[in-house]
Amino acid sequence: MSSKSSPSLADELKPFVAPFRFDGSGEFHLKSYSTAEKGGIDKDAGGRIIEVNRKRLNDFQEKLYAQDRWSLLLIFQGMDAAGKDSAIKSVFEGVNPQGCEVSSFKQPSTKELDHDFMWRAMIALPERGHIGIFNRSYYEECLVVRVHPEVLGKQKLPKKLVTKNIWRERFEDISSIERYLSRNGTMILKFFLHVSKEEQRRRFLDRLEEPAKNWKFSMADVTERALWAKYQAAYQDMIHHTATADAPWHIVPADHKWFARVVIGSTIVNALDKLELKFPEVDKADLGEFKRVRAALEAEAKGAAVEKAPAKK
Repeated sequence: MSSKSSPSLADELKPFVAPFRFDGSGEFHLKSYSTAEKGGIDKDAGGRIIEVNRKRLNDFQEKLYAQDRWSLLLIFQGMDAAGKDSAIKSVFEGVNPQGCEVSSFKQPSTKELDHDFMWRAMIALPERGHIGIFNRSYYEECLVVRVHPEVLGKQKLPKKLVTKNIWRERFEDISSIERYLSRNGTMILKFFLHVSKEEQRRRFLDRLEEPAKNWKFSMADVTERALWAKYQAAYQDMIHHTATADAPWHIVPADHKWFARVVIGSTIVNALDKLELKFPEVDKADLGEFKRVRAALEAEAKGAAVEKAPAKK
């Protein structure tokens, strides 16, 4: 029998977490991250990891909910067809929806435009014990709005506040809010699904060829694709300035959807494992009450059995 101890969960998941994590330390170059990475495993092995991570995530989510101290905020960003929707659906398959909410942030409403750019996200934050999933997020305010300056003009900001420093200011504001949230028990994990332009083209063609996927496609997707270089530059700048130890970014290789799910699931499980989540302990007073309840229920069962017993002739 080997004397070696079994590897910890952190050690087991490290190959699928550490290479893709950026916490703001050191230089950051988006082009340094491959979109087609497979982590040295094949699809079958990836499928097994995905399934095991689902079970682990379900277990952690139950403890997170019961403990009611921490909350988890997951932010998903990426170009169109990067696989955000399907990744969320796959990773969280089987997780109790009672403690998990998904919020999607699309074009802001008139009411939302009458508030600061963080407002609609702040009212959707997960409560303690819950997992909140942002499918796109307040980071759109440093991406779409930056690539399309005309959108910024609709946000009713006083003109003197719209300066050349506005993006750096938004980065600072976002980082300050994320630091505040982390100090109040919200763990933040941010995922950029890094897909190649060629893979996006293939997925767009799939949407056109498969009737069940036709609804996902619009000409706006092609229009945004023409701005690929501008979006990549915006993501580069945004990740570089908003990645911190408390709210790191994970640059997820997204050309192979199965491996993206391995990375995302492993990252979430690894983070929850570090919280040392446990079911709340029952105090002695409650244990005494449980004994009295058990006795009452058992007595009730005995009484019911006597009533059902056939009468002697």
